[in-house]
Amino acid sequence: MATPNKVSAVAEITNDFKESTAAVLTEYRGLSVAQLKQLRVSLGQDTKFSVVKNTLTAIAAKEAGVEAFDGQLAGPTAIAFIKGDAVAAAKSLTDFAKANKQLIIKTGYFEGKALNASEVAALAALESRELQLAKVAGVLKAPAAAAARIIDALRIKLEEEGGAPAPAAEEAPAAEEAPAAEEAAAPAEAEAASEEN
Repeated sequence: MATPNKVSAVAEITNDFKESTAAVLTEYRGLSVAQLKQLRVSLGQDTKFSVVKNTLTAIAAKEAGVEAFDGQLAGPTAIAFIKGDAVAAAKSLTDFAKANKQLIIKTGYFEGKALNASEVAALAALESRELQLAKVAGVLKAPAAAAARIIDALRIKLEEEGGAPAPAAEEAPAAEEAPAAEEAAAPAEAEAASEEN
């Protein structure tokens, strides 16, 4: 019969699975408490790195509908539950595993898809979300910047040529003013003629 503590632990792990966009299963045999703390800090606030019990995790994964860890839960196990940028978290994990051979990346999942260890490494090799957004912003900004440079170049060219003649649209009002002046003069002439008579 399950104890309240075990039920609570399963519920917490199930919730971690459901709230995460990705998770990475690791074996941490031989890592010190200080090294685990260093890893947690490197993963950031959006990733929860939890040491878990294999039997309870198997139950929680089944309840959450996660099949990526089937048959992988053996030995000292810890899971990185990733709620933020999966690429950045995978990079932090793989970098730490390179520097600390005791951390073994076994498997993972990303947006419901199971990943083996090499696929987790491939995810880590992708560009981070921030870098991708910066590139998109650069692409969107480029046309406006190019237009501004073209307009500025035209302005400089006109200034160097000593100014350009006024556009035709600006000359049209001057031409329209002459008939208006003639119409205004016509009543005045008519009044003068009537006074003479």
